[in-house]
Amino acid sequence: MTVWTPTDDGYADLSSHDAFVNGAPHNTFARLRREDPLHWTEYDGGQDFWSVTRHADIAAMNRNTEVFSSARGIRMEDQSYEEYLARRTFQETDPPEHSKTRMKLMKAFSRTTMDQYEEDIRRICADILGDVLDRGTFDATKEIARQLPMRMLGRIVGLPDEDLPWLVEKGDALIANTDPDFTAHVLDKLDTDEFRMMPFNSPAGAELYAYAKELMAAKDKAGDTSGVLHMILQPAKDGSVITDTEFRNFFCLVVAAGNDTTRYSIAAGIQAMCHQPELLAQMQTGEVWDTAPDEIIRWATPALYFRRTATRDHEMHGKTIREGDKVLYWFASANRDETVFDDPFRVDLVRSPNRHLSFGQGGPHVCLGMWLARLEVRVLFQELAKRIQAIEPAGPHKFLRSNFVGGIKELPVTVTPA
Repeated sequence: MTVWTPTDDGYADLSSHDAFVNGAPHNTFARLRREDPLHWTEYDGGQDFWSVTRHADIAAMNRNTEVFSSARGIRMEDQSYEEYLARRTFQETDPPEHSKTRMKLMKAFSRTTMDQYEEDIRRICADILGDVLDRGTFDATKEIARQLPMRMLGRIVGLPDEDLPWLVEKGDALIANTDPDFTAHVLDKLDTDEFRMMPFNSPAGAELYAYAKELMAAKDKAGDTSGVLHMILQPAKDGSVITDTEFRNFFCLVVAAGNDTTRYSIAAGIQAMCHQPELLAQMQTGEVWDTAPDEIIRWATPALYFRRTATRDHEMHGKTIREGDKVLYWFASANRDETVFDDPFRVDLVRSPNRHLSFGQGGPHVCLGMWLARLEVRVLFQELAKRIQAIEPAGPHKFLRSNFVGGIKELPVTVTPA
């Protein structure tokens, strides 16, 4: 059985958020991989761009940071240099600046550090599932997938539990700022120039920054130096420290990206279980856990693309990418590339090797949170599998209106508890 079949006609407008409301337009990606792997894409909202859709091309270009720079933004939307400086995080820098910030945080997000949270995660999963499974029918995105990363965010960053729902709501408003279910300030529907200096061009950025300032003041008063927020504020080896603007943007990034990507991976995995019943039985054998998390994350591909900007002319596929051109790496396409993945529209929990690009592997921007994401996904599905006999859809699922974040925002399911 196929988990989900794309419905686009093969000629979707990749610049349009509406083209993704029924899921990523994979028929279009498949056609482009075959016919036009470096595709000039028209964009009514700004400067046109190149769409890169083959796995091999994206993997190679992701390593070539000298030609393809992150330092002019990672999203499709255009911004002035002033706006870029006001909004950027370390994601939107190149080495060596990127590496300097990354070094401060690597220990906090290392595999060894993340493994220490396993029992915490297991207890949280037990609490979440204990609260919801007896209901029988519920929205799995809201009641399961949203809950775990939200609660772990509090533990890793050092945030009060009572503040977490509000923080996640604001994070949703930032990263899903093209979906009217998550924000009143829809990026491509309203004039958002008033917030152009805020992260993600959203008023939620200002609210999160005010919260972060109060939080750090309270931590300083209490002598609390734990957590990644304190780490990012420490001087680098050369004595430099991040600015207030850089701290604001980092905090917004942690709240938004640290929550949403894992949420939508979990939701996609639960969706897969609904349509491939054999997955539950495989999970219950306990023999898939070395490979299952990466396959679920491949299937989900929460970050549909990242943008780069060419620093000089570059020849590729008989075409010339010009200096200053925007280039989009479509991870959603790479993770369904049939030359790399056998039967890519089927979830194979023992897929190995699994060279998915959901974490931006191969380049300096590989996801800092990848070990946490893998751990959360593994433990959640381990705990879910041992508590249910069956899971099936209870209605149609709904995707985010976004060509940047791929996710199932509503996932009604019915479970039969074990």
